[in-house]
Amino acid sequence: MAASVVTATERPAVELPSRRNVWAVSITSLLTDASTETLTGLLPFYLTQALGAPPSAVGLIEGVGETTASLVKLASGWVSDRWRRRKPLAVFGYGLSTAAKATLLVARSWPLVLASRFLERGGKGVRTAPRDALLADSLSAGSRGLGFGLHRAADTFGAVIGLTAALVVTLAAGAATRMSIGAFRVAVVVSLIPAAAAVLVLALVAREIRPAPTAGEGQSGPLVPRRPRFRWFLAAVVVFTLGNSTDAFLLLRAQTVGMTIPASLGVLILLNVVHAALAAPAGRLSDRVGRRSVLIAAWGIYAAVYLAMALARKPWQVWAILAVYGAYYAANEGVAKAFVGDLVPGPERGRAYGAYHAAIGIAALPASVVAGYLWQALGPGAPFLLGAGLAALATIVLWGLPSGASDPITAAPAAG
Repeated sequence: MAASVVTATERPAVELPSRRNVWAVSITSLLTDASTETLTGLLPFYLTQALGAPPSAVGLIEGVGETTASLVKLASGWVSDRWRRRKPLAVFGYGLSTAAKATLLVARSWPLVLASRFLERGGKGVRTAPRDALLADSLSAGSRGLGFGLHRAADTFGAVIGLTAALVVTLAAGAATRMSIGAFRVAVVVSLIPAAAAVLVLALVAREIRPAPTAGEGQSGPLVPRRPRFRWFLAAVVVFTLGNSTDAFLLLRAQTVGMTIPASLGVLILLNVVHAALAAPAGRLSDRVGRRSVLIAAWGIYAAVYLAMALARKPWQVWAILAVYGAYYAANEGVAKAFVGDLVPGPERGRAYGAYHAAIGIAALPASVVAGYLWQALGPGAPFLLGAGLAALATIVLWGLPSGASDPITAAPAAG
């Protein structure tokens, strides 16, 4: 094991660990997302149709799952900084999620599904911050955008595979109109194959890169690093996320303009294809022109998309709008993670990524609750108008972020 550990300050000039870790983490995420998305789209139908769970149970399960993941991400990032090891936590998290999915084979009531979902999301919480910190530690600022872009592209391509697998299983099992226990179990078995492969890839291929200890604030610091520019960015992210309700509202909005369920799923696949295709180029662009500029453009696209969804009247308009929405995803997720790596030094990155993911997860809950209330009270366009307004406000906050020496366009590109 010792031979597979590289200290961040002792990397060889060619940066082989960087390339190795980018591909290891990316393939792991592709396989995991293929597994997860095979089940995610079917789970609500399994709960309500096969198990007879009420809609409130579906909301409870998803709410508990996402809140659990958010809080665990905060803790696991802190532990990885203090321990100065990322890989073991990431491998354990992926393994826990895989084991939790297997328990769905025997879950015949919604409380058991809740327990399974709690464990699965807990595994995601354990792995996410250490994994992102490992990836950031593996790359210099000059290549960090491209590295996270490749990771996002692989992750999103995995989602396309998973959604397609779910569709095939549903049609093959004769569950196009009603989900059965047998069909869902087949989907669970199918999902376990890439999930198990993901754990093996990360465990056997990725190499640990331990951040060198630094003087002053280090591994035992607070949960949120005392970095003013990072905290400013975190505040902008929270404002943005408060208007970023669940994408389920996009699908419901599509139905209000006359789109069928299969067409809505097709739009979702198109969105992910655009996201996967543009994620790496967007990340590379951020290496060249700066993260903030790309993020400002991404949030501007989001505001325009939500405004357009509020005004949409025809199915073809939804197809066009959500294709553009894929470009927002491509320019936002990987670039934002790369920016966190720029703003915070290696010994504090686990906590930084934990705080970043926790802030998004916690803010997303009231965002979706408020969006649902506005939909019921004022009509289907109301939550999209709120989202557009908060995205515009968050863009102004991000625009005011003070410049600093860690801006990626001032750093030398990675060797190799």
